[in-house]
Amino acid sequence: MTVRWSGHTGASSYKITATPKNSPEPSVFAQFSGSTVMGSVSSLSPNTVYRMRVEAMDNAVNVLSSAETEETTAPEIPFIEQAYSKRSESITVEFGLVFGATSYIIRAESEDGFFSETPVVTSPGTVMNLLPYIQYTLSVMSVNTGGRSQPSLPVSTKTVLVAPNLRSSSPSSDAIVINWNPVNNAVLYTLVLIMEGSDTRVRLNTSETNITFSGLQPGTTYSIMGNAWDPDGKQGDYTTISQITRPPVPGDVQVQLTPGRSIDLVVNWQSVHGANTYIALSSTGQNCSSSDLYCIISPLSCSQNHSITVVASNQAGISDPSHPEDLLTFPCPPDSVWIEEVTTGNCSVMWSEVPWVDYYIAYVKSDDGLEENCNTTSRACYFQCKCGYMYLSSVFSYNQAGPSPPGQTVNYTTIPCCPEDVSVSLISTETLEISWSAVRGAELYETIAADGSEWIHCNDTAPVCALSDLTCDSLYSVVVRPCSEIQGCNNTCSAHKRRTAPCPPVILNVTQVNSSMVEVFWTATNTQANYSVIAIGHTDTLTCSSGSTSCYISVPCGSVYEVSAFATTAAGESLPSYSVPLETGPCCPETLTVEQVTQSMTNVTWSTAIGAQSYVTSLTSPRGHAKCHTMDSHCLLGCITCGTSYNVSLEAFSMTGHKTECSYQGFSSSACCPTSVKLYRMANNTLRVYWRSSPGLYNYTADLYGTRSNYTCSTTQGATACDVSNIMCGEVYSVVVAPLTQEGSKVTFCPRKLYSVSCSGNTVGMVIHRGRRSVD
Repeated sequence: MTVRWSGHTGASSYKITATPKNSPEPSVFAQFSGSTVMGSVSSLSPNTVYRMRVEAMDNAVNVLSSAETEETTAPEIPFIEQAYSKRSESITVEFGLVFGATSYIIRAESEDGFFSETPVVTSPGTVMNLLPYIQYTLSVMSVNTGGRSQPSLPVSTKTVLVAPNLRSSSPSSDAIVINWNPVNNAVLYTLVLIMEGSDTRVRLNTSETNITFSGLQPGTTYSIMGNAWDPDGKQGDYTTISQITRPPVPGDVQVQLTPGRSIDLVVNWQSVHGANTYIALSSTGQNCSSSDLYCIISPLSCSQNHSITVVASNQAGISDPSHPEDLLTFPCPPDSVWIEEVTTGNCSVMWSEVPWVDYYIAYVKSDDGLEENCNTTSRACYFQCKCGYMYLSSVFSYNQAGPSPPGQTVNYTTIPCCPEDVSVSLISTETLEISWSAVRGAELYETIAADGSEWIHCNDTAPVCALSDLTCDSLYSVVVRPCSEIQGCNNTCSAHKRRTAPCPPVILNVTQVNSSMVEVFWTATNTQANYSVIAIGHTDTLTCSSGSTSCYISVPCGSVYEVSAFATTAAGESLPSYSVPLETGPCCPETLTVEQVTQSMTNVTWSTAIGAQSYVTSLTSPRGHAKCHTMDSHCLLGCITCGTSYNVSLEAFSMTGHKTECSYQGFSSSACCPTSVKLYRMANNTLRVYWRSSPGLYNYTADLYGTRSNYTCSTTQGATACDVSNIMCGEVYSVVVAPLTQEGSKVTFCPRKLYSVSCSGNTVGMVIHRGRRSVD
C-alpha cells in the first residue's frame, strides 16, 4: 500500500506502520529518509483493511508528530480461463471471479502499440473497438475500493475476419444477386439464404466476391447471411441483410377513357404478391402510379395512340411490363387553319394534317349569318366567297374516339367589291369629281387618275373624291379602288375615261383691221377644239368663234372692251384666257362743215365723236395745206388759198392715243376777192364798178350800199366790170365786189370800199374814194 504525507520541519526520517484492523496478523512497517513524502508498505494481505500510521522522527528517533488513516488493500489477481473473438472488432475474455473485487479491468495490447483497458463488472467481459484479424495480448485486474490488483497472466488471441459488406439486388422476380468487396486475408466466403416465413435454407460457399440465387419466389423477402474464413479455418464475423425479389407481372390490365369529355385515361389491373406500388406507363411518355389497383393518366392530349403497360414495384425494383393495351384518344384540331381565295369568288379552307384522323368537317360562316360545311378526308374544302364579306371558319377532326375539341377559328375578309355606279364629272376645267355608292368591306377608297404622263390619286373614307390640278385637255383613266386594312385594295376595278376641259388659249394679239373690225389671234394647244372670243364692253358684249387660231369681231368705234378667249370641246369649256384690253378708235364725227370765214381762213365744225378726246383737222391741196389740233368740236384754219380745191380730213384721237382717220367731201375755197376795185361815174347817173379778177372764170356780183338805196350788178364769167344805173348822187356807197360760188351764192368776206358820189358836175370820172369799211 502506498502512503503520501506532508513533510515536518526537523524530521530526519519517517516511519510507516500498517496494522490489520480485523486480523490477528502482525503489523508491517517501513522507514524512509526525512526528505521523502511518499512511501509503500509491502507484504500485506489482499482485500484487508489496514490502519496506516506515519510518524516523523528526529535524529534521536524521537517522534515529532504522527498521523493515521484506514485503507483497504487491492483484491487478489484473477485467472483468465479463456479468450476468444466472434466479432472482428471485439474479443471476449472469461476469467475466475475474485473475492472482494467490485469490478474488473481487461487490458488489451498489440505489437503495434495498441493499449486499452476495458472495465467490466463480471466475467465474461468483452473488449470493443479492436481491429479485425489482429493478435492481441489480454490480461485481467480485479478492483475494489483499495485499488486494482496486479495483472493476471497474459493470454494471446486474434480477432476474426471482418464480415463481408454484402450488397444485394433483385434483377428479376426470381433471382437475387449478392456481391461484396474482397475481405483481407479471407480465403472463403459462406452465404446462407433464408426465405421469410420458411425454414428452408440455401447455403453456398464461394471464393468469389459475388453470387446469384435463382429460382426464387417473386415478391418474396429473403434474409442473406454472409461471413469470411481465414487461412486457419476460423469463421469470421458475419452480417445479415434482407432482400425482396421483384414482384410478378400485373395481370388483366384494362384501359378506358373516363366518361364525359374529360381527357383522362383510367388503367385497372389485378394485384400481385410483393408489390408496394404499381406504375402504368404510356408509349407517349406519360405515367401514373398508385398503391391501389387503378390509376389515372391525366391530362391526356388529343391525337395520341397510347400503348399502356403496367409494372409492379417494390424495394427491389419493378417487374417486367404487362402485355400492352392500346387506346386511341380523339384527334386534335388542326394546328393551322387558313383561308385562301384561289380565284376571284372561289375560296378554300385549308388546314395542317392531324394524325389519327378518319375525316374532317370544316364549317364556314359569313358575316351575314349564312353557314355551310363540308365533310372530307382531304385537307381542303372549297366554297363560294363574295367580295366584301368576312368569313369565319373552324375545322373539326374525327376518329373512332369522337370529334376533336374546338380548334382555332380563322377569319378571312375578301377584297372589297368594285363600285358599279362610278360617276366621273368635270366640275371645273381641271377638276374631276368622282362619286359612287359605298361598297361592302371598304374602309378606304383610293381614286387614281392617270393620263400617261402623270398619276394623281386621293384617299378618302367617303364615296366621293375630287381630283384637282389635272392637266387640261387630257384624257384621264379614272379607277376607284376600294381598300380594306386586311386585304389592301381591289386592283381589278375597271377604269372610266374622262377628258378634262380644254386648255385656255393665250391671246397673242388683237389687230384692228378697220374702223369696224378687229382680228383676234391666239395660240391653240387643244385637240379638236372650237374657240370663242368674247369682248365685254360697258354696254355690250361681242363674240366670234373659230376652229382655227383667229377670228374677226365687228366692233363699234369709240368703245373699250376686255377681250378673252376660251376653248370648247366635248369634254367641256376651258377657263377663259387672260383678258386683253381692246380700245377701238374713236368714231368719226357724223357731220363736218367747212365754212370760209375770210379769203384765207375757214371755220371747220363737226359733231362730237364718240371716244374722241382731241382732233386734227386738215385741208390739203397741191397748193398747200392747213391743219389744226384741238379738243373742241370746231377749228379755225388759216392760210388757205382762195379758189383752190381741198381734201378735207379729220383724225380723231382717244385718250390713250388710238386714232381714227375720217374723210369728208372735198372743200373748194371760194374765188379770190377781186382786187383794185374802182368806181367810175358814167353818164346818165350810171356807175361802173371795175375790178381785177383772180385767175379763172368766175361770175362776180357788185353791191353798192347807200344810206337810202342799194344797188347790185352782176357779170358773166370772166368779166371784170359791171354798171349800175339810176343811182342817186350825193350818197356815200359801200362797194363790195365778190365772186359767186359754184352753187351761185355770193362770197361774203370780200372787202368793202367807201365811195362818195357827188351830184355836182356831169363829167364822167373817178368817184372819190372814202376808205374801207369792215364788213357789217
